[in-house]
Amino acid sequence: MKSPKNVGSITPSSRFLAKKMIRQVDWNDITAVAELGSGTGPITRYIGANVKPEAKVFLFEMDHVMRKKLRLAYPEFSCHANAVRMKDTIHKNKVAQLDCIFSGLPFFNFERGLRDALIEQIVSSLKPGGLFVAFQYSLQMKKQLAEHFIIEDIKFVPLNVPPAFVYVCRKHI
Repeated sequence: MKSPKNVGSITPSSRFLAKKMIRQVDWNDITAVAELGSGTGPITRYIGANVKPEAKVFLFEMDHVMRKKLRLAYPEFSCHANAVRMKDTIHKNKVAQLDCIFSGLPFFNFERGLRDALIEQIVSSLKPGGLFVAFQYSLQMKKQLAEHFIIEDIKFVPLNVPPAFVYVCRKHI
């Protein structure tokens, strides 16, 4: 593993975690969605199974090997390297704002400056009232997320290695 601080876990997210995240969304209302830190695609798989064919899906993954595999597995989705450029990326693809953003990024592994830049990109890319669903392995991000979102719920998923928390956040209208 070349960049352990950029990878949240050495094992892929469980189906229990992926399903818990996906179930937070009313898929009938989704026209544009992003996933940050797609990794090997355990959440991407469920996005693909639920999203309408005409919806735009943006995947962000820094690891070029994983990104290449995602492109092969999901040719209908748009794959990109850096979520810090999310707003520019969606605008170049003629999407003004996203309805929903999923994240598996290990925020607390990142320096504060990178965390702040990512949160700013998420807030500015998400439509008013849009949903941000992120999993973390601790509650350390609760304060920072509460500064930018309404935290509607935090769900605990014990059937994951390691166990995880799913933050269900809504952007202020």
